Amino acid sequence: MRILFWGTPDFATPPLRALLGEGFDVVGVVTQPDRPRGRSRSQLDPSPVKRVAVAEGIPVLQPERPRGDAFLEEVRALAPDLSVVVAYGHILPKAVIDLPPQGTLNIHASLLPLLRGADPIRAAIRQGFATTGVAIMRMVPALDAGPVLHVLETPIADDETFGELTERLSELGALALIEALTLMAGGRATETPQDDARATYAPKTERAHARLDWTRPAEDVARAIRAYDPRPGAFGVLRGADVKLFGARPIPVEERPDVTPGEVIALGPDGMDVKCGEDAVRVAYAQPAGKARLPVADWARGRGVELGDVFAAADLGA
Repeated sequence: MRILFWGTPDFATPPLRALLGEGFDVVGVVTQPDRPRGRSRSQLDPSPVKRVAVAEGIPVLQPERPRGDAFLEEVRALAPDLSVVVAYGHILPKAVIDLPPQGTLNIHASLLPLLRGADPIRAAIRQGFATTGVAIMRMVPALDAGPVLHVLETPIADDETFGELTERLSELGALALIEALTLMAGGRATETPQDDARATYAPKTERAHARLDWTRPAEDVARAIRAYDPRPGAFGVLRGADVKLFGARPIPVEERPDVTPGEVIALGPDGMDVKCGEDAVRVAYAQPAGKARLPVADWARGRGVELGDVFAAADLGA
């Protein structure tokens, strides 16, 4: 089977390596153009997927947009039997989806039809899901709405961060892809239509989403902090400056009318306790603007935070 692989970030490299390791004929890779980095913006960085492709001697296509007659001819020249898409970064037009004789498969990091859209991993953590997983889906022009060929589930640990869960789901997606292709090769794959009535959505994360709302229960605040760890970092505003916070867990506290949500009610070697709408969160690490992540205990020793400080209320209209 001749496979054309579409992907860009680190999340897509385990599935690509799995295809190569299992002996599939990857005839080309489509990834996003090299992006400038550094202050001077003079150096171009290839995507993680491109690095793997170049190391393996696989032809690479890098269109600004995956459309147009010239690009379709480049894809057609590779003569793929099947396309596999993993976090490529652009919506594919119908002409591209339908070009390979066996169509196009996608690895989606949720249990479809739940959490269709751009950011299902963060959404699963923020919404308190106990389990998530990956779905191998046949792509159609509608957003993540195609029939599902194969699903693998996994529990979400109570303290698992976005970064940790992303890494696990990437590896699980690689396994699910190989299993789905094996089922297809043996004529045993079944395609199950999604129940659109059960569909939920996980839109792309914007910066405002990562600002902490201290009036929420502690469990919600802790999940938000885990959902944006390591990037972009959930943040509060203290003394007019943004502070990213990491390593939070909810703790019970006595409710007191004189304590404001967002107030630092305890400082110790394990971090700081910040009052929430219900109970409090204990935060282990902080990253003040322009600085590296550091233990809250070190931040407190430098007078970056003091007992009784109050993180500003979130602007819920942002």
